[in-house]
Parts: sequence; C-alpha cells; structure tokens
Amino acid sequence: MSGARAVFFDRDGTLMEEVHYCGDPAKVRVFPGVPEALRKLKEAGFRTFVITNQSGIGRGLITEAQYHAVQEELLRQAGAGLIDAAYFCADPPAAPSTRRKPEPGMVLEAAADYDIDLARSYFIGDKSADIECGQRAGTRTILVLTGYGAEQDSHPDFTAHDITQAVEIALSGAAS
Repeated sequence: MSGARAVFFDRDGTLMEEVHYCGDPAKVRVFPGVPEALRKLKEAGFRTFVITNQSGIGRGLITEAQYHAVQEELLRQAGAGLIDAAYFCADPPAAPSTRRKPEPGMVLEAAADYDIDLARSYFIGDKSADIECGQRAGTRTILVLTGYGAEQDSHPDFTAHDITQAVEIALSGAAS
C-alpha cells in the first residue's frame, strides 16, 4: 500500500458550529470533542485536512482575510498541529468550478500534495455536497448530524451523531 490514510473534514457545521458566512473569529465555537478526536487520528497515523466551500468570499460577504482569521481561530481551538492543511474554494455556486464541493478538486489537490491513498481515507461532513465530494474523490464518507446533517438526503457509507463518533468509525479500521 502506498500513500497515507487521511480524514478530510468539512469545516462549518462539522468541526465548528455553523455561523452563516462566518467572518468573525469571535464567533468560532469548535464542537466538544474535536481536539481529542483529531489527536486520536494523528496518533493513529492519519493525515487531517479541512476542505471548505467559502462562497461568502466570492459573493463579497466576507474577505479572504476574514476567512483566514476564522480559520486561524478554528486551528487554535482545535489544537496546534492537529490539522495538516486547509483547502478552501471561494467560488460562488453559479460559477463553473472543479474545486467547489461537491466537485472533488480540493480533495484531489490535498491527495497529490500529501501522497494520500483516497481508498483508505474518509470524508466527514454535514451536507450532501460533502458526501458527494468524498464519493467522487474515492473516499469513504461519514455524515455527521451536527450542522445541517439531520436535514440532508444523502447516501453516506456511515452516519454519526457528531465528530467524536465519526472519528471512532474511521479509527475502527473499516477502510484499512
């Protein structure tokens, strides 16, 4: 087997509370259990990535600097060194894009940048677009019921109450 295992996470509604077009770091609230879950993944040898649509930038609702400030606060609350990299797409929904979820462009970029074995990896998110993105990229998928998860009509490989349960599913070895 070549390539590392990874878990790709949606950000808003998955790792942190959903805040509509969050541009204020003071509004970042990482869900309980996120630091511990990320630590367990790292200890098990997984790479970890944030894959997030940020159309608020393309729509002019937040700036790229605001996105980065929010992302820095997320990383601070989640724990230093527990996320390997974050990829974001600023394209609005109507713009043609190979990166905007459900398209798998950001996952494929991360896989190339970090030598990831997608078949042994997971995508965890709270929206159908996250699940479809993971499926298109060739990962296993886990829908969390936080954020918009309970409202979604999608067909993930697994469903979890929250990030803690989702990480336990990934650690159970189902994709090894």
